[in-house]
Amino acid sequence: MPTIFARFSHISIAAATLLIASAGVQAQNLPITPDQQATAAQVARTGVPLADLAPNAPDSYTVRPGDTLWAISGMFLKGPWRWPELWGMNLEDIRNPHRIYPGQQLYLDKSDGRATLRTSRRAGDAGGAPANTVRVSPRTRYESLADASIPTLAPQAIEPFLAEPLIVDELTFSRAPRIVATQEGRVLLSHGDRAYALGAYAGGGDDGPGQPLSDAKGEPLNYRVFRNATPLKDPTTQEILGYEAQYVGKAELVRSESTAQSTDKDGKPQIDIVPATIDIVAAKEEMRVGDRLIPEPPRELRNYVPRAPSSPITGQIVSVYGNAVAWASENQIVVINRGARDGLERGHVMAILKDGERLTDKTDSARPDIKLPNERNGLLMVFRTFDRLSYALVMQVTDGVKIGDHFTNPN
Repeated sequence: MPTIFARFSHISIAAATLLIASAGVQAQNLPITPDQQATAAQVARTGVPLADLAPNAPDSYTVRPGDTLWAISGMFLKGPWRWPELWGMNLEDIRNPHRIYPGQQLYLDKSDGRATLRTSRRAGDAGGAPANTVRVSPRTRYESLADASIPTLAPQAIEPFLAEPLIVDELTFSRAPRIVATQEGRVLLSHGDRAYALGAYAGGGDDGPGQPLSDAKGEPLNYRVFRNATPLKDPTTQEILGYEAQYVGKAELVRSESTAQSTDKDGKPQIDIVPATIDIVAAKEEMRVGDRLIPEPPRELRNYVPRAPSSPITGQIVSVYGNAVAWASENQIVVINRGARDGLERGHVMAILKDGERLTDKTDSARPDIKLPNERNGLLMVFRTFDRLSYALVMQVTDGVKIGDHFTNPN
């Protein structure tokens, strides 16, 4: 519901911020863990050591449309994933860190050897108004608070990938319904085309039959279409950890698969398998016979709260998402060889390590081979987990990220 600000000549900015935060929480209940609350509370009592500030932390900053909590944290602190500390620097005024709005001003206070943030200048500061007061011209303004707040990170960097890549085990993919025929013998299918698919009657090879495609009440009607389940191997052990299926489009079930009785050319009774009817409702690429159908998962509210894992986790990058892509840069997607069973969760931030160079020590007459230490090369954030694998967004990177690069907890 829009909130109305009307005819105020003066308003306490702390009270206004609390009002905004309360409205935002009602509009969208974003996650804040007990550990993040504890970190913020501790910083609220003690402030942040000046040594933990970013080298070029500004004395003041005005929040702009398009900003993210991640970016603002990186502006003031050495690590953008340390946003709970940024929140704690001004816990009194900012009751909900996920509800910071364009136009809100942040002032960095370095008094007493510790750093805190304020949403107003101190009394007596250059150009400052009385503390905790902002003057507003008499007018009425309508604003949707739920839509105006800045996100933790830019959602457009992740959302396109939530509907596309899928990691499955070999058995699940082999038993998934498949497209078996097209109208008029078409080789390729696109948006608006009709096709035919089988589930239970398509068979699963040695793995047995799959589930039938049914339009009965409670059964899924919307499907994603995939092909080419590519094995994802651990870079070190070469063990297959899962299979990544290539997303090509979406289909809607129009009619269930079934069987019908008929007679063959000799007049003997037989049972005909009648495929299900599907319509192609979206196409990223042209589809064809043999492509697999997997039910569309329910939509869910996805909130990404960057944080470090509570326990040590290390691993390697398995692949870079995209056809024939060998290196990943900022805002690209990678697959890593750790998943839910290893303790990874959505929002976990990991440090990317660049492999130290191997070379010969020419200062030693024996010329031994040495390996330089691994150096931090950037940050990635996990946004989708499976059992043994996860998708992660490269948030920051110095050099390119490649398959086999390691990751670990950020310091």
